[in-house]
Amino acid sequence: MSSSFETIKQQSRYLRGGIAEGLADPVTGAISEDDGKLIKFHGTYQQDDRDIRDERRRQKLEPAYSFMVRARLAGGVMTPAQWLAFDAIASDYASSGLRITTRQTFQWHGVIKHNLKPTIAAIDAAMASTIAACGDINRNVVCNANPVESAAHELAYAWAVRLSEHLKPQTRAYHEIWLDGEKLVGEEEHEPLYGPTYLPRKFKIGLAIPPLNDVDVFAQDLGLIAIVDQGELLGFNVAIGGGMGASHGDPSTYPRLGDVIGFVRPERLLALAESVISVQRDWGDRQERKHARLKYTIDTRGLEVFKAEVERRLGVALAPARAFRFEHNGDRYGWIQGHAGRWHLTLQVESGRLLDCPGQTWLSGMRELAGVHTGDIRLTCNQNLIIANVAAVDRAGIDAIVARHGLDGYLKHSAIRQHAVACVALPTCALAMAESERYLPQILPKLEALLDSHGLIDAPILLRLSGCPNGCSRPYLGEIALVGRAPGRYDLRLAADFSGQRLNQVYRENIDEASILEALDPLFARYAAERSAGEGFGDFLLRVGILAAPPSRRIAATVLA
Repeated sequence: MSSSFETIKQQSRYLRGGIAEGLADPVTGAISEDDGKLIKFHGTYQQDDRDIRDERRRQKLEPAYSFMVRARLAGGVMTPAQWLAFDAIASDYASSGLRITTRQTFQWHGVIKHNLKPTIAAIDAAMASTIAACGDINRNVVCNANPVESAAHELAYAWAVRLSEHLKPQTRAYHEIWLDGEKLVGEEEHEPLYGPTYLPRKFKIGLAIPPLNDVDVFAQDLGLIAIVDQGELLGFNVAIGGGMGASHGDPSTYPRLGDVIGFVRPERLLALAESVISVQRDWGDRQERKHARLKYTIDTRGLEVFKAEVERRLGVALAPARAFRFEHNGDRYGWIQGHAGRWHLTLQVESGRLLDCPGQTWLSGMRELAGVHTGDIRLTCNQNLIIANVAAVDRAGIDAIVARHGLDGYLKHSAIRQHAVACVALPTCALAMAESERYLPQILPKLEALLDSHGLIDAPILLRLSGCPNGCSRPYLGEIALVGRAPGRYDLRLAADFSGQRLNQVYRENIDEASILEALDPLFARYAAERSAGEGFGDFLLRVGILAAPPSRRIAATVLA
């Protein structure tokens, strides 16, 4: 028997449901529960402000409903004109500026129901979309954050864009509901890839270009590792079955890193993606949504059985995987020169939140910068941004704007601060159990003081915060990770590596801040005294036996060297 969500999708008339009617209802700021599920496919979540939920209940008012809107922006690349349009949307309709997500796109929070349709229409007018940014569908395709370092990088990014366009749903519901498109009358509609019930759960694709794993390629349902030889893009190693979500207290749910199953030439890439998606469509668990991701399908059926079915549908066997090596999965700040003499400036945005605050005016600064920049702007999976394709003669002007608005804070940041990622969590995320984004500015100075006391302030350590175990901030790939259990309480997880190829493990469960710092203090002391040259914190914890290597099922396939 299928889950109730499957019934909702089946009866939705290809994602229409009662969304249009719910949007027109002036009595409530919400839409129905069923339509709240369907609307995710259109790129938006219904939320409410949990900070004031109890007070509104006492006043016999409905929750303070609003919507989070997410763009579909393959590879996180946009023009300055698009940036200005997205900034205007934040000013006109959202409540808290722009937010860069961990999937290389923007979210707008606090959009009330009355403004939801104008918001999505404005995103469309800016030559972008929100379709399939959420929901049981292939979502935003992420790509190496700086795909203009070489011609091969640029070509790999072009394939990410092609994947994104090729795998979009075909329903006309999006244009009907949000863009006043002509309604389908008397014609049969169908989804050639997805079918009427789409996928059992969300599906994520990421493309990385060694030696940088800045998209955490092994955390993707379908990870693609670009193989470049002497500047030529030969194709992609294929990794399947990554996923970060889990549930506290349910050992049948777990994070998993993808397994490398072979190599594919670029001309077969679209067909390969279709084959993997179609097998998951047909084999994925449609009864229990907690077990509906591709990782569980693979572990239930077996990796070799799943691979064989993908190859059968593809019509050809995958070639053996090619050699590759990853060095790290963070961003590289400051100026970097790419090909064709162009320059690219990476700036750190704490938790991806773009606001105007004293001493750091992100919205105003980027507005000024986008008004003069002639290249493009790129978002990263670590919630940062790149001012890309800058002519050498324009660097000084860009630097002046950045300094004037205080956007160069990364120059003074500690190493752990430069590698910190946090999800939104409270007050808007319905799944959040603890603070994350709002907690990061509180915990970071205390961690920095501890590290500084041991002479480690310049030691790069991957820190990930999550308000719940669902994994939006990819916490299971942090050398240090805090995963929310309850207000003020977290699981402390340790010993991932610095290149996104090993999961961390629980070190202490359900502890408060004092206990977190108390647990880390002696570990930092040992790391400072006993580490080898260039040894990462996570690698050190395994080498000295503080934690053992995790079970092989949850480790990426052996990296070829």
